[in-house]
Amino acid sequence: MFNGNLYINGKWVNSSSKKKFDNLNPATGKSLGKYPSGNKNDVEKAVQAASKAFISWKKTPAPKRAEILFEISHLLKKNKAKLAKIEVLEMGKVMKEALGDVQEAIDVFEYMAGEVRRLFGHTTPSELRNKFCMTKREPLGIVGLITPWNFPIAIPAWKLAPALICGNAVIFKPSSDTPQSAIELIKITEETGIPKGVINLITGSGEEVGNTIVTHPKIR
Repeated sequence: MFNGNLYINGKWVNSSSKKKFDNLNPATGKSLGKYPSGNKNDVEKAVQAASKAFISWKKTPAPKRAEILFEISHLLKKNKAKLAKIEVLEMGKVMKEALGDVQEAIDVFEYMAGEVRRLFGHTTPSELRNKFCMTKREPLGIVGLITPWNFPIAIPAWKLAPALICGNAVIFKPSSDTPQSAIELIKITEETGIPKGVINLITGSGEEVGNTIVTHPKIR
């Protein structure tokens, strides 16, 4: 039996709604565990945490952020079989496909960690003698990530890795069909010592949590 909580500001907490939903095994219809039904208040708490964390995270040298992504990739590789088994139970992939899904996450965290050396700006010739024109990349701020059930480790990785390497803070809502896969992924990021508030996880419905994320004025 699985179980889980929300992850806000570096802590595993229950939803302020006090409500939970069942995670059903698609093969048997039986419950694999109960998960918090997040709400607007939970999203607001996550926004506050992410806003505070973003101030220092964006100033962290990009190669230092890359070290964390490399460590996430390493830990995913170490836990590959465990993560694949969870996928099989909660979303129904055969083991070979589930292992491939986790491998994609391993690869994308490693790839994006390498991209840190290619976050280039540009210089442009000026029409004035005493002017120098330069651009540089800046993080957006807080990024909202909403992911489906069919690749429950890979797709969150596709979104998390580039958001993090560029210095953004994240609020992540996984599919309600695959909450445990998302929780296990965030536990791995937590092991790296990533600063609290940089990643926040809220389970719950698209109507409640998803709509709040996509309409919140502070989530870019």
